[in-house]
Order: sequence, then structure tokens, then C-alpha cells
Amino acid sequence: MNLVEKDLKYIWHPCSQMKDYQDLEPIVIKNGKGAYIFDINGKSYLDAVSSWWVNLFGHSNERINRAINEQVEKLEHVIFANFTHEPAIQLAEKIVNITPEGLDKVFFSDNGSAAIEVALKMSFQYHQQTGKIKKQRFAALQNAYHGETLGALSVGDLDLYSKVFNPLLLNTLRLESPDCYRCVYGKSRDNCNFECFANIEKDIMLHHEELCAVIIEPLIQCAAGMKMYPPAYLKRLRKLCDEYDVHLIADEIAVGFGRTGKMFACEHAGISPDIMCLSKGITAGYLPLALTLTSDKIYDAFYGDYLEHKAFMHSHSYTGNAISCAVANESLSIFETEDIVAKNKFTAKYMLECANTYFSESKNIGEYRQTGMVGAIELVMNKSTKQSFEPQKRIGYEVYKKGLNKGIVIRPLDNVIYFMPPYVVNQNDIDFLYSQTIESITEVLNQ
Repeated sequence: MNLVEKDLKYIWHPCSQMKDYQDLEPIVIKNGKGAYIFDINGKSYLDAVSSWWVNLFGHSNERINRAINEQVEKLEHVIFANFTHEPAIQLAEKIVNITPEGLDKVFFSDNGSAAIEVALKMSFQYHQQTGKIKKQRFAALQNAYHGETLGALSVGDLDLYSKVFNPLLLNTLRLESPDCYRCVYGKSRDNCNFECFANIEKDIMLHHEELCAVIIEPLIQCAAGMKMYPPAYLKRLRKLCDEYDVHLIADEIAVGFGRTGKMFACEHAGISPDIMCLSKGITAGYLPLALTLTSDKIYDAFYGDYLEHKAFMHSHSYTGNAISCAVANESLSIFETEDIVAKNKFTAKYMLECANTYFSESKNIGEYRQTGMVGAIELVMNKSTKQSFEPQKRIGYEVYKKGLNKGIVIRPLDNVIYFMPPYVVNQNDIDFLYSQTIESITEVLNQ
């Protein structure tokens, strides 16, 4: 058997209907460099989705490669209960110094869903140990996505991932989410007064005594189709949570580390969450690592004598992995020494210019929206009515397949084609990406 045949014999791929692989076989990648990956036949692909939103500084980055090699020679991993190591200590200090004020303590885990589970459990246990035992529920937005473990699925709201598991999930209070493209109040991004927030205020007021926390993806609901909303929405939510003693959990797993134009999306609103979850880009796409940050106030509620049983008894075998921490430290060093956030502003500006060049005349692109280094195309049947293509047509998937033939990876979210490229893309890369995207769209729709 060749590699593809062996793959299909032994491997069950994530987030896939494996029957699709009969028509679109898995592409065997041999190596990567910069913004590109290369298959075993030498064909190149521009990695426009940063390999599921994790890659920041390109594949096979020399600085990160060197950091891994240096750490491997010292320590690969050690139990993180009663033991520690320099890379973890350095990382915790750096993260506390660059995240919004009031996030004072760092809890380590190994993936984004785990960071969410930690946040939910931490918030719940805090309230139980501070006398607010009625607080046993969470609130989250419609169309939210926060991961695929059971707690994370419970606060998510995308049927594709969670519907079959509904009998197993927590009873989450579902809040109206902002949809700035298809606003039910007839508003646009230019004249919005957050009419959608009024129902959230009512729901929180009505249920606050039973709510531990509200969890939200700041600025962009990513898996929902890169739905983008203004920073002022976060300000209102922060104020509301303060008023009713409800924690605000910021899921910055996808939008943190420069994706939105600032280091963290919450910075656009000038707010500090009670708990922040980080993963994905923290290791620049190299190794699993996640962090859940919280305040000294929350931490202190868990502090006491052993027999008080206040400790937070959550653990993973690879918590605080030394190699992952070393990579994260080097990633943060790259941000600082190469002034990445400032450079990204120029790249983001060029992305927007290219969008205006390539997409503005298409009758089937209802909207191009962009926040920082995240751009998204909403494909529609009718631009004036904003009517979506029928799901069974799988238009986004067909565009994705065309894109692969043209050397671009633009994995869709239903009828949304999005761009979340590594920060090393240059203007030629962006021109290539956007020109091949519109060609792919045009070819699919002309069929």
C-alpha cells in the first residue's frame, strides 16, 4: 500500500466525514517552510488557515526550531505537581505581564478545550466556596464554539458539533449573539446601538443568581463563520457581569496572540476578564499547550489547609510540558524583538486592499469582513437579500477543493471562506491567495 492507502486503512481524521475522502484523498505533507506546506510530490500550498489557526511565524521557523533543540537537551517533561522548571516560570511571568490587568495566576493544560474546562470548573468551584451555592449554570452566546469536550460543548451552540450529545450536556443559558451582517434589527455596522444587547441584559438580570459566568469569544465568533462585532459590545458585557457578580470568561484561544490587531482581543475594548483562556498560537503551531489565567481574588478562594478540601484538583499528565513552554517563550520573544503586532497592521491593511481589488465586483460575495489578520468572505445566492446557498450544495467545500488544485488551503465554514494566514505572509502571497480564491469561487459558481 502507498501512504494514502495506509492512511485510509488506519486513520480516522478529525472534523471530517470520512466518506468524503473517497473523492478527495488526504494530501500527504512532507515538509513546510514559511507560509507554505509541500506534499510528497513537491506541490506547494499556501497555508491560509495557519493549520487550524495555530501557526504564527511560518513552518519550520529557525528560531523556534533552535529553542526546541536547546530545551530537549535539558529537560523534556517532569511531573508538575510539587515540581516546576524554568521555562514554565518564565512563561507564566511573561504572560501575566502582557495580558490585561488583573490576570495574576496561570494554570497550565495542554489544549484549548482543556483550558475551557478549567475555566468553567474554576468559576463554579469559586462560587461554591464563597457561599454562592445557587450559582451552578453558565451563559454563552448563540452560535458559540468553545471546544469539543463535554463542558466546552455545553457552552457551545453549533449543532454540527454538539446536537448528538445534547442529552449529556450542561443546561446553558443561551444569549442572543450579535450578527452584524444579518442584523435582525435592520442595523448595520455603521449605525448600530447594540439593540441586540437589550435581551442579554434581561436574561442576565433574570438569571444572575444561578449564573457562575458568561463565556465569550472576544470580537470574532470564529467557528460560527467568522462573525465579527464591535469592541463596545465587550465593554457592555463587562459592566453587566460586574453589576450582577457573574464572571466573564474570555475565550481568546483563536483570537489571541495578535490575530485581531492587538496582542489580545480584549485590549480593543480596554477590559479585563475574570478568566482568560489561551492556546493555539501560544506555541506558534508547534506543540500542544494551553493556559487559563485568573485573578488573585479567584485564586485566594482555593487557598487553605489541606483538610478544608478547597484545592483545585484538575490535572493533565503533560501539564506544564517543558518543551512546549520553551517554544511559547521563544514565540513571545519573537513578538517582542520583531515587533510583530506593528508589522501585522501593514499586512492587514494590504489584505483589505486586496479584498477591495478582487472581491468587490462579485455578485455572490455578500460581505468581506476583516478584523486584524482575520478576513472572511460570506458567499450568498443573492447579494441584495443575503440569501444563503443551500447547505446540501456545499459551495464552500467545492471552493475549498478548487483552491487546493490552485495551491491554496482555504478550509471553509459552510458558506464562509476565511483567511487566517501566518504572520510571515508577504504581499505576493496575499495577492496570490486572494486572486486564486476569487478564481475558485467563480469556477464553482459558473458550474
